[in-house]
Amino acid sequence: MRYGQAVVIGRFAPVYLADLALFRRALDQARRLIVLVTSSGAPRGAMHPFSFEEREIMIRAALGDLASRVTAAPLCDHLYVESAWLAEAQARFAEACAAEAPKASPDEPTALVAPKGRGARAFPQWDLVEVEVERRPDMDEFRRCLFSDDEATLSLIEDALPPPVFSILRAFRAAPHFSEAREEFAEVLDKRAAWDATPYPPVFVTVDAVVAHAGHVLLVRRKANPGRGLWALPGGFVNADERLYDAAVREVREETGLDVSDAALAGALRAQRVFDRPDRSLRGRTITHAFHFHFPAGRLPHVEGADDAETAEWKSFAEARSMRSLFFEDHFSILEFFLGA
Repeated sequence: MRYGQAVVIGRFAPVYLADLALFRRALDQARRLIVLVTSSGAPRGAMHPFSFEEREIMIRAALGDLASRVTAAPLCDHLYVESAWLAEAQARFAEACAAEAPKASPDEPTALVAPKGRGARAFPQWDLVEVEVERRPDMDEFRRCLFSDDEATLSLIEDALPPPVFSILRAFRAAPHFSEAREEFAEVLDKRAAWDATPYPPVFVTVDAVVAHAGHVLLVRRKANPGRGLWALPGGFVNADERLYDAAVREVREETGLDVSDAALAGALRAQRVFDRPDRSLRGRTITHAFHFHFPAGRLPHVEGADDAETAEWKSFAEARSMRSLFFEDHFSILEFFLGA
């Protein structure tokens, strides 16, 4: 074989026939396949229905006897710090090379196998092998089928899936956590329905606040879906009559009761940035403007959850860093961008 190992990177939530085509092409080219599974460590829910372990089961089930030549490794999202994502991908690759027989080596030739036109050029040390693959259903289309109330709707995506994976999806619908994710997605669809009559898909504008104080960051626990019970940055939708900064300050006060004067907040503003990944929210196209406030020292001000927040708390940077799987949407990545969490 031309390569010691091949790498395929993706979410695989679920594994489609198009993904299976990538895996098989990779195994035609290399002794061993390393699959880096992105969005690992994300909280389970309608946005991320499957854990890394469940997606690894799907990968192995789809490959059958070929699975003995595969190592799957979790890869967390670092949506706004590319260097952190690359460093983790490189580390997971090196670990996977030494994981199982037949042993692979980072020093052997490596292929990055990717759909044609979508190959990442962030790995110049690997040869890019592009593959023509069939269209996958998009994630929104898949969620509508997965979370439907009837088997007939689920069957609409059966032709796009390897048979063992479709069987896994059917079994997944009986899992205890499935009903919670289905409820969350149903509430999202109800909210989207209010915009069905508009001539164009709506674009929502929100604000979020990263308030850091003496090695701690201010977080809220969400009271309602989507993301009920998850931790988030204080924030929300911008009113029609206010500026972005004013909306951020208002949301912080409404959700946390932060006892800091307007002048002190203005003086603590260190940075602001737009986060506009098209898929960052289940609610639809949502562009958020995040503001970073930094207080280097002093007693932590009193906070108390209110409005959309079940609770508000100061979390140490170390604790926040350990909470990746408990964060709403891309809020951990926003925190990472500003604080290096």
